Amino acid sequence: MTRIFERDLQYGLDTRAIHAGQEPDETTGAIMTPIYQTSTYVQPALGQHKGFEYARTRNPTRDALERNVATLESAKHGIAFASGLAATEAVLKLLTAGDHVICGENVYGGTHRLMTQVLGRLGLNFSFVDVRDPACIAKAITPATKMVFIETPTNPMMHLADLRAIAEHTRAGNGEAFFVVDNTFATPVFQRPLDCGADLVVHSTTKYLNGHSDMVGGIVVTSNDEAADQLAFLQNAAGAVPGPLDCWLALRGIKTLPLRMRQHDASGRRIADWLVGHSEVRQVYYPGLPDHPQHELACRQMEGFGGMISFEMGSLERAKAVCERTRLFALAESLGGVESLIGHPAIMTHASVPEGLRQSMGLSFGLVRISVGIEDPDDLVADLEQALEAARGVD
Repeated sequence: MTRIFERDLQYGLDTRAIHAGQEPDETTGAIMTPIYQTSTYVQPALGQHKGFEYARTRNPTRDALERNVATLESAKHGIAFASGLAATEAVLKLLTAGDHVICGENVYGGTHRLMTQVLGRLGLNFSFVDVRDPACIAKAITPATKMVFIETPTNPMMHLADLRAIAEHTRAGNGEAFFVVDNTFATPVFQRPLDCGADLVVHSTTKYLNGHSDMVGGIVVTSNDEAADQLAFLQNAAGAVPGPLDCWLALRGIKTLPLRMRQHDASGRRIADWLVGHSEVRQVYYPGLPDHPQHELACRQMEGFGGMISFEMGSLERAKAVCERTRLFALAESLGGVESLIGHPAIMTHASVPEGLRQSMGLSFGLVRISVGIEDPDDLVADLEQALEAARGVD
């Protein structure tokens, strides 16, 4: 298990993103953390080692990533995994068969699938609720509830959850339950859930933290010593660890995270405002818009709104026309990279979510989701304009 360097906490977030958890290489003085591409480590004598025995258990490059992200979230511990879903699975493995989990109804489709089709078969029980109303969390808590798991903003409906209110409800309803927040969309640049009462924070490092669409990974951060010990045990025992190159790529990306997030946010705000006024768009979902139902909460809880936007086209055919016409917005899964992406949640990221649940939360076949990159915003607007023209006259 990797603990942060306390001295890193004296610096601002922009400085921590570049330096936290990293030291020049002792052998060469290299300023960048080396890629320790090894599976094992030579021991000087039987029963003696230098802190590293086998690369599944620990790797110096992974250690640096874990310390870095933990510091950004003001956490004591970071535990890295091979993907965001592997990180989520490890968090859920803190529980035991028969335990109850309350989850936001609008989460990433892979998270829903993992819960209902994998861990549900192994004895965990799940309830899915609307996180926009903290009272829904309170009503769903039972003596068996051992975890509340949410995203905010949610994927792809951009619903927000009041973190402090949910933390209070979780403590009051069952003081033993973990409050877990997937902070992938907001990143620690715009939102730090541990400061709002969460116990654990999950990230897909694949997304904004890396920011360059060239690796897959996940991480859990926490200041709960016991949970961190258990997660480190699961990391080693189950073995879903990221390779050193992937950890290095994530570290490389995080150095520019604050800069990138500010541009994602600036361009996201501009494009959301523009979409609202477009005749072909039926509705825009973006917490930075003044008419978003939870805009006040977004302003109070977040330090920026980011680059994730969803908008309703009214039908599958119209959504398809837009998705297949863009030139700069690449039609692809994932999000959070420097390049802009466009996707169709009902067919792509959330296809495994039951249709009834998709409909109840407003995730229609007419919904389009975009991840606004850091290209020139004028070019992005022009690209969407010509794509939306393709939907004109389509029923």
